[in-house]
Amino acid sequence: MTTLTKSPRAGSPTWLKMLRQRPPKDYVHPYLGGFLLGLVLFAAFFLTGNGLGASGGLNRYLVYVEDMFFPEHVDRTPYLLKMAGGDKDPLDDWVVMVVAGAMLGGFTAGWWNGRLKIETNKGPQISVRTRWLMAFIGGAFMGYGARMARGCTSGLALSGGAVLSTGAWAFMFAVFGGAYMLAYFVRKLWQ
Repeated sequence: MTTLTKSPRAGSPTWLKMLRQRPPKDYVHPYLGGFLLGLVLFAAFFLTGNGLGASGGLNRYLVYVEDMFFPEHVDRTPYLLKMAGGDKDPLDDWVVMVVAGAMLGGFTAGWWNGRLKIETNKGPQISVRTRWLMAFIGGAFMGYGARMARGCTSGLALSGGAVLSTGAWAFMFAVFGGAYMLAYFVRKLWQ
């Protein structure tokens, strides 16, 4: 049994040392990763009747916090009322558990494969602050777009694409087309 005492040599807790001691492993081959993701998606449809998704779950977490502080606003807004109005619990939905499982699974996989660390990936020509600002702006656009499109790349593209939804395929063509058009203007973030 591991105790949470401080190590006399390193000065950091033993459990923290254990997190850092795993040697890094190679990434899974992309085709194998895609095949495994397909199996997970099939299992999700088969076992729950739902696909995968993230933006809906993250949205429900935000509505939960909003309902704690501003319940009268939630009760007046039709979009929010569907998720949390009155006595409804916004966390009472399957996609909330998908998001929690993805976060826990990502953390566990990072630790298990020796890649659990805090870092900021960026190009040599920009500062860490600029990289974080651009990530925030890009994330805000993607989050807003996911709500407007009624799904994110996992929910709309993966789950919708798996059932050959026309909207899912149009969404993915728009995502890739938009990314290629914008790539020229943000290339300095990586070069």
